[in-house]
Amino acid sequence: MSAASGIGRDFEGLVAIVTGGGSGIGEATARALTERGARVAVFDLNVDGVPEAIAGHPVDVRDRAGVVAAVETVAADLGGVDIVVNSAGIGAIGTVEANDDDEWARLFDINVTGTARVAAAALPHLRRSRAASIVNVSSVAASNGIPDRALYSATKGAVQALTFAMAVDHVREGIRVNCVRPGTAATPWVERMLQKAADPVAERAALDARQAIGRLVTAEEVAGAILYLASPLSGSTTGTALDVDGGLTTLRLRPQ
Repeated sequence: MSAASGIGRDFEGLVAIVTGGGSGIGEATARALTERGARVAVFDLNVDGVPEAIAGHPVDVRDRAGVVAAVETVAADLGGVDIVVNSAGIGAIGTVEANDDDEWARLFDINVTGTARVAAAALPHLRRSRAASIVNVSSVAASNGIPDRALYSATKGAVQALTFAMAVDHVREGIRVNCVRPGTAATPWVERMLQKAADPVAERAALDARQAIGRLVTAEEVAGAILYLASPLSGSTTGTALDVDGGLTTLRLRPQ
């Protein structure tokens, strides 16, 4: 089968776990993987809205025992684990003064240690896979100074660093590890943030203008990048951070 003919059902027969798959980027990724042939399990605090074709598991990524139990259930029910997409995460607004120690600990526990917990639980199964892949969701904030995102940026920078460390640790085991760095995406969390702004319309316009394409990134666009990295067709791609940021990182447009 040529690479071109494999596109569309390149995940046929593979089992994927998507954390944070109940909404936003995770949900879009779970749906896209299913459409391209994967058997998908979603880990999220709330899985009530997960489609029937996708196995929903109520999981808190802060709970190691719960994570391990859910991974083992997926492996037993679906016949292994081939792909892990670590999309579960939360945000925070403000400078380093804005969040207390408990909030710093909470974000790192979910965004960074949660990613590590799920990966660690899946590794024994990934080692037995013919197409093992982990894709972590970092952020453009890992490599760009974004105003009022000190805590969030710190966690996403850690996710990127963790990705590279995992990639080198497991490359000889046949496990590829990559991450995506989305720009500001049109997700439920961003919508909730906008509603808290003094002028939601002006804030949305500012977010749109910050990215060179002049709009927010869509969850489906990020999902497309995740599927590229996770696909067996990308077997030579590991230790990579892929920007899906509307040009924010590299493009500098002249003012109109």
